Amino acid sequence: MAVFSPTPATSHRTSRAFACRTSTAGHDAFAPAPAQIDNGDEERYADKSGTYTKGILQLGVGVVDLAAYDTFKKALSSGSPTDFSAIKTGGPRTQNGPQGGLAFDLECPDASQFTSPPAPRVASEEYAAELVELYWGALLRDVPFGRYGTDGLADMAVSELSGLAGYKGPKTGGNVTAGLLFRGSYPSTEKGPYLSQFMIKDAKFGALPITQKYVPFAPGQDFMKDQVNFLKVQNGQPTPESITRLPNLQYLQNGRALAAYTHEDVLYQAYFTAYLVISELANRLKLQPGDYLNPGNPYLNYPNPKTQNGFDTFGDPDFAATIASVARQALNAVWYQKWFVHLRHRPESGGGLVWLIKNGQGGTVKAQPTTTVLNSMAVQKTGAGQNGTSFLPQAFPEGSPTHPAYPTGHGAVAGACITALKFFFKNDYKFPANEVFVPSDDGGTRTQYTGADAADLELHSELNKLAYNVSFGHGIHAGIHWRSDTETSIRLGEQVALSVLRDRAHTYNEKFTVRLTTLDGGTAVISNE
Repeated sequence: MAVFSPTPATSHRTSRAFACRTSTAGHDAFAPAPAQIDNGDEERYADKSGTYTKGILQLGVGVVDLAAYDTFKKALSSGSPTDFSAIKTGGPRTQNGPQGGLAFDLECPDASQFTSPPAPRVASEEYAAELVELYWGALLRDVPFGRYGTDGLADMAVSELSGLAGYKGPKTGGNVTAGLLFRGSYPSTEKGPYLSQFMIKDAKFGALPITQKYVPFAPGQDFMKDQVNFLKVQNGQPTPESITRLPNLQYLQNGRALAAYTHEDVLYQAYFTAYLVISELANRLKLQPGDYLNPGNPYLNYPNPKTQNGFDTFGDPDFAATIASVARQALNAVWYQKWFVHLRHRPESGGGLVWLIKNGQGGTVKAQPTTTVLNSMAVQKTGAGQNGTSFLPQAFPEGSPTHPAYPTGHGAVAGACITALKFFFKNDYKFPANEVFVPSDDGGTRTQYTGADAADLELHSELNKLAYNVSFGHGIHAGIHWRSDTETSIRLGEQVALSVLRDRAHTYNEKFTVRLTTLDGGTAVISNE
C-alpha cells in the first residue's frame, strides 16, 4: 500500500487553527470600545417613571417601589447571579434573561464594542410622535394592509403623522402616504406590497411543503385597557384576560396577524423560512446557481470543467446554519444594550403616563410626554372608540416581555439574519412579476400583485422589508416596541453580522470576495483574498 506524506492542507491543523483564532480575536480585541450613552431619563427622573421597571414591585400606575428598584440596579451593577435572584418583583413573572447581556462571544467583537445612539427622551417630540404612531397602530390592527389607501381611519393616521415635527418615518414630498404607513426608513422598503414576499411565498423544509398561513387572533381583542389589569401586568401578575384564536389558518393580512406571528415565532424563523423560500423558488423555476447565489460565491468562479460544489462551506448546510449562528451573536449585543446601557421603558408605560395625565393624576410621576401626544387625534380616537381608554391598547394580555424596549431583539436578529442571507444570495435578484403576491383582505387566499413596480422587487429590498415586517409586527402593530427600537436594532444586527462574517472569512479554505448591499444602500465587502 502506498503511503502518502501529509499535504500542506492537512498538516499542522491544530497550530493553524490556534493562529486563526488568536489573530481574529486579537484584531477584534483592539477595536476601540465606543462610549455607551443613554438618553438620561433614568437620572433625570428620580422616581424612574421614564425608565424600564416592568415586573419590579410597583406601587401604582407609573410608580415603582424605589427600594425594589435598587435591588434591580444592584444586580445590573454587580452581574452576580445571586443578586439577580434577589430582585424584588411584584409577581411571579420573571425578568427575561438579563444575564444574557453579559455573555461573551468567541466569534466577533464583544457585545460592549457595539453601540446604539440614545433613545428619544420622554419629553422629546420624537418620543411623542412614536407614541402617537403606536396609538394609530392599535387603532388600525384589523385594517388589511391592502386597504390603507381607502380606509378613513388610515387617512386620519396619515394626516396626523405627516404633521408631527418629531416623526422619523418615511415621507414623500414631506408627507406620510398610505403607501408609507408603518413602513421602514431604509431605502427600497417602500417598493411593492406592504408584506415581504418572504412572508407569503411557499417553501419546502426538506420534504415538508410549507404554505405560509398562520394561526390568527380573532379581531377586536385589545388588552391592558383599564387601571386594574394594567397595574397587574406591570407587577408581573396574571390577569383574567386571554387571547381568542380563530380555527382557520390565514395569510398575514393585517397588523394583528403580524403581531400574532411574532407572539410565537422562533426568533430567527422568518429568515430561515426566507432561505427555504429562495431554495424552493430556485428549484421550481429551475434557476442556475449563478442566477440566485451571490456572485462572490467561489463555486461560481472556479474554471471549467466543474469538479466540485459547495456544501458545508458555501452550500446549503452553511446557509442554514449561519442564519441561526448570527442570530445568537446579535442577541448578545442587543441584550447588552437593553440591560446595561439604555433601560428604555416600554410603550405601554408611555400609555400609562398618558392615562395618568388625562385622568388628572399627572402629578404622581415626574416623566411627562409633550402635549403633542396628549392632544393627538390618535389618543382621542382611542378613548372615544371601542377601547374607551387612554392607555395604549396592547395586542397581548401580558403586554410586552419583561425586558427593556431599546433596542429590540426581533430587530437585531432581523438585521443580522438578512445580512447573512445577502452574503450568500444574489442581492439584486428580481422576483418575476408573476411571482409577486399579496394576501386577500380576509387572509384566506393570496393573489398576484399588479402594481407598476411588480417587476422591481429585488432580493435585498424584500429582505429589508421582511426585517421591518417582523420587527414592526412585534412593535408598532403589537404595541410593545417603539419605531426607533426597530430602526436602531436592525442596524445593530447588520453590524454584528458583518463582523461575524469578516471573522469567519478567515476560516474558509476557499478564497473569495463577497459584496452585499447594506441597509442604507451602500456596499459591504467581505474577503479573505
